[in-house]
Amino acid sequence: MIKANDPKLKSWVEVPANSDFSIQNIPFGIFKTDSLGPRAATAIGTQVLDLMVLEQNGYFEGLDLPENIFAQPTLNTFMELGKAKTRQVRNRISDLLEEGNTELKNNAEVLKEAFFEQSDVGMCMPIQVPNYTDFYSSEQHAFNVGTMFRGPENALMPNWKHIPVGYHGRASSIVVSGTDFHRPKGQTKADDADMPSFGPCRLLDFELEMGFITCKENPLGEPVSTAEADEYIFGFVLLNDWSARDIQKWEYVPLGPFLAKNFASHVSPWIVTMDALEPFTVAGPAQDPEVLPYLKYEGDKHFDVKLQVGIQPEGTEETVVSNSNFKYMYWNVKQQLAHHTVNGCNMQVGDLYGSGTISGPTKPEYGSMLEITWRGSEPVKMADGSERKFIQDGDTVIMRGHAEKGGVRVGFGEVAAKVLPAK
Repeated sequence: MIKANDPKLKSWVEVPANSDFSIQNIPFGIFKTDSLGPRAATAIGTQVLDLMVLEQNGYFEGLDLPENIFAQPTLNTFMELGKAKTRQVRNRISDLLEEGNTELKNNAEVLKEAFFEQSDVGMCMPIQVPNYTDFYSSEQHAFNVGTMFRGPENALMPNWKHIPVGYHGRASSIVVSGTDFHRPKGQTKADDADMPSFGPCRLLDFELEMGFITCKENPLGEPVSTAEADEYIFGFVLLNDWSARDIQKWEYVPLGPFLAKNFASHVSPWIVTMDALEPFTVAGPAQDPEVLPYLKYEGDKHFDVKLQVGIQPEGTEETVVSNSNFKYMYWNVKQQLAHHTVNGCNMQVGDLYGSGTISGPTKPEYGSMLEITWRGSEPVKMADGSERKFIQDGDTVIMRGHAEKGGVRVGFGEVAAKVLPAK
């Protein structure tokens, strides 16, 4: 067992009940204040702990870390140290926060400088994303969408259970939670129209996803096997992969998503390490037909992470519209990475990979409005009495996620964004 994952650990820092940021979590992120520039941190309870301050005061001595490793505006350089080293750092932070350790607890001067309330800081994009890939790996989601357009008999395309389907997205428009964005514009074509028209998207949708981030590069031409994949994956974020459904319908043939997807994708600011999620692994669904040898794997490599989506119309309270789980994925992250590299594609540090929309077997577990309202035919009522078929201007979509087992909770916080009117 990884030392920092010990379920018996308690912290001298107050951690409220049901906090996502227990001592068993120790996520990594980048924060700033009005007077401090971006730097690396972890979260514990309601507080942010400045890792740059800990480094400057000698708390990481003996770990042989590069100087000013936590003074960087992103976590890329830190992740590139490799999982053996970043695991040592996470274990050391855990030691410092453990209730019986007084090294940091009794240093009032450093405590004053290093701790901030999460509500008093601004969270930044945690990584610089060189490349972004979005998969399509939830069977229920693929079945639901396929049923809408092709009927249940032909819902899944012939390749779907043989390969983790994916496409390359746009890295530059991936932004951190709290970044409001304008409704996208583009071409659409009504079924009864002779010609397309241009204007704001009318069918704006969220997509409930998880994203994983790589911390190691493979040379061009050298695949990464499922057995090796763990060493390449640093951790996970919540991902809202927004989708302009009406724009996508017109543009996706023959080359797939384009303007319908690249206007904004939001990630949660805290990266929860793969190490921290290790206690929450579960078996995945039986894969039938049998996958090809390069996609086979050993052990439980799916994750039991509870996920939730809420919509908050402007000026009113939030309405929860989905409760799903990451464990519902058909293809797991090891298989996704192995397939992505099997042709020799080279991964880079900071690359982001979306899971694809996560939908469970029942309607309350669907991960998009397209499914929840079944193409708008079954509107969802909000707490203020209004209805939603898709996302309206002024709406804030909030996604949350956490894993919990044996009284230990490891969570992601939330990823939230407000839709502004089209420019």
